[in-house]
Formats: sequence, structure tokens, C-alpha cells
Amino acid sequence: MTDQDAVSQGGQTWKAQSYDDNVRFVSVYGEAVLDWLGAQPGERILDLGCGDGALTVQLVESGATLVGVDGAPDFVRAARDRGIDARLHDGHDLPFESEFDAVFSNAALHWMTDPKAVLSGVARALKPGGRFVGEFGGHGNVAAIVTAMRAVARRYDGDPGLIFPWFFPTPDAYAALLEDAGFVVDRMNHFARPTPLPTGIRGWLGVFCQPFFDQFGDRRETVIDDVVDAIETSLKLPDGTWIADYVRLRFAAHRSQ
Repeated sequence: MTDQDAVSQGGQTWKAQSYDDNVRFVSVYGEAVLDWLGAQPGERILDLGCGDGALTVQLVESGATLVGVDGAPDFVRAARDRGIDARLHDGHDLPFESEFDAVFSNAALHWMTDPKAVLSGVARALKPGGRFVGEFGGHGNVAAIVTAMRAVARRYDGDPGLIFPWFFPTPDAYAALLEDAGFVVDRMNHFARPTPLPTGIRGWLGVFCQPFFDQFGDRRETVIDDVVDAIETSLKLPDGTWIADYVRLRFAAHRSQ
């Protein structure tokens, strides 16, 4: 797989250093999902969308054997630097067969916009009865940010197809997809999680919305300014802290026998 192959839908690319500088909170908040997984010593676990391996390392500390997969070469290199068995794979085309006791995923599934292909691969990768536990963006996630980007795109005649490169389902819709793929849903939680942004909204936009802004060329910074102005009233606190309007979908399921 080449670097170009690792670009997600919409042209998004990933750099481990930029991710660490601007959105390290993603893996920090993901620690809560580990409790739902309940990794046990000796289990073999796949971390789907492992990123730079920050959460994968914590799973290794449970005594489980970990394999991490990610579609971004820079993330895979960073995870390997942490000692993780990290492999470059597209989450839509997992190559594993009845190999894992559990599959774990944090803040990655919303970038995989063909959930049926993803869930088919996860089901194949799991042993019968194996667990699938994760968290990602749910319906309503970053709605204020997306609305502002849509309005600004119209103003500058931008491509609306680059505004929303994500999959943010309702609980009912995702439960149905899981069941169709052969899973039994054990529990699911759809909840708002307003999230402080350590480097402000510009850092967040730069990491997660790169293709949208890149399309404007030399007008890029002007377009970013307009988006920031549009959401400042709703997402910026009086002390200057920016808050992303996150809504998350956390789930635990298992593959039927």
C-alpha cells in the first residue's frame, strides 16, 4: 500500500506529529472505552485504526497480545516506534480470518465510510463469540462546525462533497448494521461530550478538515477565518477556550456463534 492508498475518502492525510500537537485528547478520552473492552491476559486483540499506538500500548499492559492496523503510513511508523505490531491496512479490507478474541476501535470508524465492508471484515477477523468494542462519532457530531463550513463553502463556491467525509450514524442505524453483520449488540451509548481543544479551533480544523480548506488555494486562510468567525459565539468560552461539539457512539457487541 502506498502513501496515496492511505488517503481516506475526501483526500484526508495524517501526520503523527500534527495529531499529537493538536488532538492528543482523542486517545486520552478513548481510555474510557477500554473499560468496556475488559482486555484479559493472553487474549489476542486487534486495534482497528490504531493511530500512533497510544491506546494500543495500554492494551498491551493488560497482558493481551496486540496487533494494530491503520491506513496512514505515518501513524503505522509511530505505532511501531512504540513497540506495537502495527500493520498498514485499509479498514474496509481487513485480511484476518478467525484470529482475534476481540477487536477494539477508538475514534476511527467514522472515517471508514463503507460500514458494511468494515463490519464484514471485523466479523471475519473474530473468533466465534469474539467481542467488538469501540467508540466513534455519532449522529449530531460536530454539527455546529459542519454547518458553518457548509455556509462558507456556498459563499466561496466550494465543493460540498469535501465538507462531510465522515460516517456519524444514529444508534438504531448502527445497531442494525451490526446485527446484519452477525453481531449481537450487548450495549450502546449515544452521548454528547463537549470537548476542549488544546490548540483552539484552528488546530482542529487543520488536522481534521484539511481537504476542505485546501480546495480554496490562496484563499485558504480567509475561508478558515470565516468558519472561525461563524462558530465563535457558540463554541468559544469567555476565557478563550474552544469547545468542539462532539457527540459519541460507544458500543459493545459480540460475534454470534
